[in-house]
Amino acid sequence: MPVPWFLLSLALGPSPMVLSLEKLVGPQDTARCSPAFSCHLWDGDMLCLPGSIVSTPGPVLVPTRLQTELVLRCHQETDCDLCVRVVVHLAVHVLPGHWEEPEDEEQFGRAADPEPEEPQNGSLQAQVVLSFQAYPTARCVLLEVQVPAALVQPGQPVGSVVFDCFEAALGAEVRIWSYTQPRYQKELNFTQQLPDCRGLEVRDSIQSCWALPWLNVSADGEDVHLVLDVSENQRFGLSLYWNQAQNPTKPWWHRNLTGPQTITLNHTDLVPCLCIQVWPLEPDSVRTSICPFVNDRRAHRNLWRAVRLQLLPPRGWRLEAPCSLPAEATLCWQIPGWGSCQPLVPPLPRENVTVNKALEFPLLKGHPNLCVQVRNWEKLQLQECLWSDSLGPLKDDMLLVETRGPQDNRSLCALEPSGCTPLLSKASTRAAHFGEQLLEDLQSGQCLQLWDDDLGALWACPMDKYIHQRWALVWLACLLFAAVLFLLLLLKKDHVKAAARGRPALLLYSAEDAAFERLVGALASALCQLPLRVVVDLWSRRELSAQGPLAWFHAQRLQTLQEGGVVVLLFSPGAVALCHEWLQDGSSASRAHGPHDAFAASLSCVLPDFLQGRAPGRYIGAYFDSLLHPDAVPALFRAMPVLALPSQLPDFLRALQGPRAPRHRRLADKAEQVSQALQSALNSCIQPPGIQETGREMGPEAGDRT
Repeated sequence: MPVPWFLLSLALGPSPMVLSLEKLVGPQDTARCSPAFSCHLWDGDMLCLPGSIVSTPGPVLVPTRLQTELVLRCHQETDCDLCVRVVVHLAVHVLPGHWEEPEDEEQFGRAADPEPEEPQNGSLQAQVVLSFQAYPTARCVLLEVQVPAALVQPGQPVGSVVFDCFEAALGAEVRIWSYTQPRYQKELNFTQQLPDCRGLEVRDSIQSCWALPWLNVSADGEDVHLVLDVSENQRFGLSLYWNQAQNPTKPWWHRNLTGPQTITLNHTDLVPCLCIQVWPLEPDSVRTSICPFVNDRRAHRNLWRAVRLQLLPPRGWRLEAPCSLPAEATLCWQIPGWGSCQPLVPPLPRENVTVNKALEFPLLKGHPNLCVQVRNWEKLQLQECLWSDSLGPLKDDMLLVETRGPQDNRSLCALEPSGCTPLLSKASTRAAHFGEQLLEDLQSGQCLQLWDDDLGALWACPMDKYIHQRWALVWLACLLFAAVLFLLLLLKKDHVKAAARGRPALLLYSAEDAAFERLVGALASALCQLPLRVVVDLWSRRELSAQGPLAWFHAQRLQTLQEGGVVVLLFSPGAVALCHEWLQDGSSASRAHGPHDAFAASLSCVLPDFLQGRAPGRYIGAYFDSLLHPDAVPALFRAMPVLALPSQLPDFLRALQGPRAPRHRRLADKAEQVSQALQSALNSCIQPPGIQETGREMGPEAGDRT
């Protein structure tokens, strides 16, 4: 039995946190005001034209505060709409020095009224405008208010006027403004997020809330179950999306379903911004959203595992993450052989970083020893040396820090693990020992300038010539001898190892459904019976989840090619669609695909090999002839052999094994064995549609990713 983790009811019903709303009968708007006030609501809506602020000729009524209250406007007992009641609090406003105590009410009325007409009964009057916006509705109404002179005190509240009411949709964001006509001050504004069906006692009153499904979320081991308990014939939409604060909502999975259903998520899919939206498939139905993993610790750990730093040439960078997160980034200098990275406050001070937004380093040049540290609540979460891939491994360079002060005062020191050591000092450090040589290199232009501004500069000076110049010849002879000996041993070892272990083969495919994954697994298992070493993501899910699809593929591809292996691209309808999508949009498959889809993640590394002519000898293409037409394979991939399975299995096996392929008769026997191993899984893939979706439990991989 699954252990309840937490239960979220999206169905409606009374609870201590549910609001019971007042019901208004009839479609007419009304206005009422405080005792002794007189108020009138003008018929019909008006144009929302605030106009410019004008000076007050005397005491005037102005709105000082807005309040709202939710009510129901009902046409029948069970046919109601959500409505926003607005309360406008009023006060007397007068400029300093303009207030004189009137001798009588008649004199007060003449002094207070900015209009040409004389006020009746010595009262102060105002025209108050209420402007309301809630997509797709926009309204403006005019309220005329009169206050007796006896209640008027400058700067003091005198009462309020109540307007019933502005209709709005459940869950909508409403904005309300209030000002007088003419306008004597800046308009008041008020923004409110209206609740949906979950927070209101309206199940029997608002028809759009009748058919909401029940949603329970529970955990069972490493799986999370979304259980939707609705009637057998009710159809509804379910969407899983990433709610990103600084970016538009990013859909992850969407499908139209018929209840009841159970959706299973792996715990590695959980991130704090993963939200669930559910709605009945009916016209104008209410969509209810919930984000249940905001405070879940596993979701926060998964989020940091998914964070990636990306270098955007020439000097740009980006922090990629599925959710917004509080993070600070700074540059640091990584000294080879030392664990800690030395922070560089200039040129990049510690500052908050917006995820998925391109930023720029204030640098002149990149360097493999320059790294980026990302911290969260003072804890180091991520560190990457972004230039190491393009500029090579860490270098034994000395970083010189030049500090510039007032009156052209300059100081120069070398950054070491113990701190910044002044050059030409008597300290027993490497920088102090080579201080004069480093100054000469700096003056002769042998150091690379990384950063320069009014505060100072950073220079990277090579140290290799000082470390090895005394022992260069001895080391060279030793290294040559060791290299020759090592090469002989390596050649012998590789020959024995290759004969024993077989040629490595990295198998890439697009994970379309469970049946196709079983077919891929059957192919990989059958190939393992040959002198081949097969690598496939089906057998490396733990490493794939820990490293991410792109990092995992990059490491496996590099190892496979270094060992003389081959990368097999297994084409399917889904794989072909991903290739066309990448070629048309120029996207590196960063869209919402499954967390284990190595094929989608690998396109950014695979396609450049074909575009630059490096594919022959490294890649082999294959497809199942009963699942894909030969012409469906994109023309770009014709640079490598593309073979049909199982009809061209002998040629496929010969290409896989390369020069060590067995003779023709033995190869035909091996091909027959592989074909028999594939037959059962292949038959399950070509069954008529509908046979595979008879169960009530499915995962997001079975849905349509959007």
